[in-house]
This record gives sequence, structure tokens and C-alpha cells, in this order.
Amino acid sequence: MKKLGLDVLEMVVAVDEAGSFVRGAQSVHRSPSAVSMQIKSLEAVLGKPLFSRDTRNLTTTAEGKTLADYGRRMLAMREEAWASVVRPQIEGRVTIGVPDDYISSLLPQVLGKFAAAHPRVEVRVIGQPSSALVSMLKDNAIDLACLTKVRGVAGERIRFEPIIWAGSATRKVWEERPLPLAVFAHGSTARDHAVRALQRENIKFRMSYESPSFLGLLSMVDAGLAIAPLARCSIPRRLVRLSQAEGLPLLDDVEVVLARSARSRRPPCDYLAEQILAEWKE
Repeated sequence: MKKLGLDVLEMVVAVDEAGSFVRGAQSVHRSPSAVSMQIKSLEAVLGKPLFSRDTRNLTTTAEGKTLADYGRRMLAMREEAWASVVRPQIEGRVTIGVPDDYISSLLPQVLGKFAAAHPRVEVRVIGQPSSALVSMLKDNAIDLACLTKVRGVAGERIRFEPIIWAGSATRKVWEERPLPLAVFAHGSTARDHAVRALQRENIKFRMSYESPSFLGLLSMVDAGLAIAPLARCSIPRRLVRLSQAEGLPLLDDVEVVLARSARSRRPPCDYLAEQILAEWKE
């Protein structure tokens, strides 16, 4: 039971959610080797594997999923216990804007912990492209925004996020020329990076699908009709991450920042901003 401490459970949860020892280790601010060693030690004590590893993929076993689910609940209780002692009970409402591709991959863990620690704070999430969130911040329509840094917005750096080509595992559409692309609408930094990189390498391409919808892009990629330049954190495990080995150019990272509106100087906003920076910042 001593091997089942909260620190180790946090590592199990992080690796399960990231689908990678490297990215999981980053989220708990430990080295990949330290996380791997702790989890191997726990697996030895349990007598069961928590993760299945091969040269390309990492999957969580049924036992690993069970332990990760318990771990999430226990970690949430720790956050709630800490907040109930060291912080006053706060009430209010926070409206946060986040692009769709960051919502599913980055936000659930943060909001789950925040809700457990501050049950009297109502959180409203608005999914919009980064370019649209800038004007919403200026108009005080939202309190906080986690967005790709664009011109006209100042914010605290959270991380540099790699942009990766994503394709279907069932159809090698990336071998077609002109190359079919599924991209966000004009104003998307990932789109701009992709276009510049392809033009630099003289690779002919066509816009097969343009939409502000992240799910729309995933549908095209899943169907094997196009590839898409996506934030690494948002790429589902079922898709193939493409690189120079498939004849595609490397893409520049994007800078993810936390920005605040003028009306956000309130305790609920302060605490959520603090939670986001603690969870996401690298």
C-alpha cells in the first residue's frame, strides 16, 4: 500500500491522459525516466501491467484504467481538502474562452480539479477560435482565455505546443499530390504555419476542407480524405502522427498563452488562472 501514494497515482493518471511517458512526465514536472521507474515499481508490487508498450504506441491496460479512475477521484479529494483549509469559500462566475482543439485535451482535468476545490464557483466555457477570443477579451465578454498567441493580445505564456500533421491509419492520403488538407478557417496560426511550410518545400496542396470546427477536421482525417495540421495535445490516439519520414515538412510550434480581460480581477478568476498555469505551464 505504501507504493500507492498520491504522487505515484498522479503519475499513473498523467501517463494515462497523455498517452505517453514523456508528455505525462512533463505534466507532473518529473523526468520521463523517474516516472517510468515509479510505475514499473508499482507494476511489480501489483503483479500486473498498467500500460502496454511497443515501439510506437502506449496503451493503458484494464487494470491501469481502473487505477487511473480511482487516482483521479483521490487527487480531486486532495485538491478539495487543501482548498477547504487554506482558501476562503468563494462564490461567483468565471467565463473562459478556449479554442475547440484545446478544450477536449487540456481543459477537463483543470476544470475537474477546480470544481472540486471551488464548488460554489460557476464556470462557463466558450469555444471559439483564438482570433475571435481576442475581441471577446477586449469587449469583456469573457474573463479568461487560453489561446494561441496572436497579434493584439498580451498574456502569460503557458507553453509552446508543437503542431503535427495528423492522418488516418487506414489510408495514406499524404502520398497524394496535390496534398489534400483539412484546416481551420483563415486566421488560424496552425493553418498559416502549414501553408508556409508546404510552399517552402514546393509541395503542391489543395484545401479539401475548411472549417472553424475541430470535430469537422477530425471527421475528414478519420475518413482518410485529408491530413490536418493540429496541436499535438489535441490529436486522438487513433490517428497517425506524420513527419518528415512521410515526406512532410516540419511545422513551427505555437505559443499558448493565458490572457485576461479588464473585468477579471476577481478571486474566482484569480484562482482558475492559477489552476491553469499550475496544470499546463511547462
